[in-house]
Amino acid sequence: MNQAVLQHLHPEHVEVEICRADELAQRRGLTSELDEMWSYVGKKAEPRWLWHAIDHHSGTVLAYVFGRRKDTVFLELQGLLAPFGITRFYTDGWGAYERHIDPEQHTVGKAHTQKIESKHINLRTRIKRLVRRTICFSKTTTMHDLVIGLFINRYEFGVAI
Repeated sequence: MNQAVLQHLHPEHVEVEICRADELAQRRGLTSELDEMWSYVGKKAEPRWLWHAIDHHSGTVLAYVFGRRKDTVFLELQGLLAPFGITRFYTDGWGAYERHIDPEQHTVGKAHTQKIESKHINLRTRIKRLVRRTICFSKTTTMHDLVIGLFINRYEFGVAI
């Protein structure tokens, strides 16, 4: 607790609301960080993007899709996120986000996307086909999506396949 701030506050200016954490989360609404991560299949001229969304507070992966860096792929991810009822999206400002997310629900900037960028570092460290300068790469999009998808399902969703 910040004691210095408390000393300067007058009690009539302070509003206290006590509720359970799960009630607060419902009232506040779910917030999510969205980002895309580049890799390639076969050669660098054939990019493959992992689009994913995480819960802003817990860092839990909510959904992911693979594809090009196009609006249609983002709309697929947005469709997967619809049941979550997300009230605020934090992104890096890529055009697809600005075109398809309501401006009142969208915040652009690196200050709120630190958790998802950290996930990118962890993925690149643990899956060599995501490293930018490597001799380990996928030869087909099917294998690329399967390897990364199995990793995410195992370590993020806890599903041993």
